[in-house]
Amino acid sequence: MTLPNFFIVGAPKAGTDELYYDLDQHPEIYMSPLKEPCYFSSEIRPQNFEPSLRRQVELSVAATREFLDEGMTYKRFGGIISEGSDYQRLFSRAKNERGVGEGSVCYLWSHSAPEAIAAAVPHARIIIVLMDPAERAFQQYLKSISDGTVDHSFGEHLEAAFLPGGSELGVYHPFLLDFGNYFEQVRRYMKFFPAQQLHISLYEDMQANHGEWFSGLLSFLEVEPEFVPEAVEVPSKPRVPRFPALSAAPWIRQLKKIAGVAIPKRLRTALKQLISTHELPQLPQQQRAILVEYYRENILHLQKLIGRDLSLWLR
Repeated sequence: MTLPNFFIVGAPKAGTDELYYDLDQHPEIYMSPLKEPCYFSSEIRPQNFEPSLRRQVELSVAATREFLDEGMTYKRFGGIISEGSDYQRLFSRAKNERGVGEGSVCYLWSHSAPEAIAAAVPHARIIIVLMDPAERAFQQYLKSISDGTVDHSFGEHLEAAFLPGGSELGVYHPFLLDFGNYFEQVRRYMKFFPAQQLHISLYEDMQANHGEWFSGLLSFLEVEPEFVPEAVEVPSKPRVPRFPALSAAPWIRQLKKIAGVAIPKRLRTALKQLISTHELPQLPQQQRAILVEYYRENILHLQKLIGRDLSLWLR
């Protein structure tokens, strides 16, 4: 039975999708054909999602089952694997690769995942990439807009997050902020894994000198460190509406649902490019200030824990 010997555990929107595709190209590495199987996070199960998201999750589970049963002939982004036999199938084609990995960004946030991974694969190497939590929250919001799971403004989300009873307004998704509370998340991995099995870096490290950062990561995984992957267009990169007010109109949302069935995929792609763009807006300074104060204490504890100056995150 083959199981992973390394895990990309997060944070969400901190470049982990690009990292998955880069590592997948390495001749000494086998990556799970399913990114985000979420197997070791017992919190990520269909029955635990709020009712408004339940149908979407059920459709994803059905698509994941079809993906497994049809032989996993392509890379699939997103799925929930809850059965051990299904999880093992993800690695059934691994041969003699030195590195066998998977990536599930929920593992960093998850209370259950660190202990579960350590119990199953005590020698596993853990890759953690942390991003400025205020910017990370905004990027995840933009991805939610792109996916069509939210249609409210980021300001409305923050208002709901910090108002008593705000969760009843129907626009508050707690994960959006909770994913950025890194201190306890990282400390849980430090509890279950020795320092030499943890690779903790910042998104800024990746951006400043990607080649050097990636080479260091390959050395951590004990594979050829000089390998240079080809550039890949990451399919999860968000797109935002060119005309937000029009896109939020109920009749437009209904039309999108019909188009998903009635219009050929190639034409849908062309239409999506016409009405949306990869040119993403910036986090407004006033909203950033709110988030910086929300995360301040957590950031101060984190920088002591990992020995990194995080003062830029507090500006």
